[in-house]
Amino acid sequence: MEKKRTSPLAFIDRLPNPGLFRMGALITLAVVLLVVVGLVWMPYEPTAMSPDRMQGISAAHLLGTDKMGRDILSRVMYGSRVTLMVALGTMAIGAGLGVLIGAFAGFYGGVLDEIVMRVMDGLFAFPNVLLALVFVSIFGSSTTHVMWALGIAFIPSFTRVVRSEYVRIKHLDYVKNARLQGASNARVIFVHMLPNVRGVLLSNLMIGFNNAVLAEAGLSFLGIGSQPPFASLGQMISEAQEIFFTVPSAVLGPGIVIVLMVLGFSLMGEGLRPATKGLD
Repeated sequence: MEKKRTSPLAFIDRLPNPGLFRMGALITLAVVLLVVVGLVWMPYEPTAMSPDRMQGISAAHLLGTDKMGRDILSRVMYGSRVTLMVALGTMAIGAGLGVLIGAFAGFYGGVLDEIVMRVMDGLFAFPNVLLALVFVSIFGSSTTHVMWALGIAFIPSFTRVVRSEYVRIKHLDYVKNARLQGASNARVIFVHMLPNVRGVLLSNLMIGFNNAVLAEAGLSFLGIGSQPPFASLGQMISEAQEIFFTVPSAVLGPGIVIVLMVLGFSLMGEGLRPATKGLD
């Protein structure tokens, strides 16, 4: 009997809110397409200046030009790449290290758990942006440093979530059975237990990505991160405040992309959140 083939996206239909997840995925896909297109083609060089300063929307410049004559659409495409890269890098650092630290602290408990959680409490006491500002002021302002600064700032939140889940499930029967069968601690932690915290982890990844986008935009708005003449979305909004009433698209262009990034992942997170228990 021939097996019925299932679509790779069939899991979406099993979510309690598949409509929200699909909507968020489509919005996120649109932003990703903007970034991908920007990797191979842009209307103009994003740093190229021209005499056509503060021009409104036209056939030559679909979002107009800024006060230095640079094409706003090209800079939005480049800035979207920077913001997306920083947000993804932040999540890779924050979630990667946070999951690792939280898993070991929750599994082993005792003195290790106590020391780890006190350190995390100390880091958690500082606002993300403030911790990033301190980091950047010490090591210098650059996109890479902002990524690491925000990644370190996000470690405590992931550590707390994963640690609490490991504490909850480490005494369950399937964990005890795995240990009785001779599975090493590393195998129990990463093969048997980690897949069972994926629901909570996915939901927190969505929230963390949104916070990373907003934090990167806020830091670049303050002039930290990608430095002129290279573009970042927050920096573009900061530079365009003076010409908002002359060329509104100079602010609205990067602002809308930031909103779409946050909205897309928020909707996907809402689509996953009700399914958390089912995924555990």
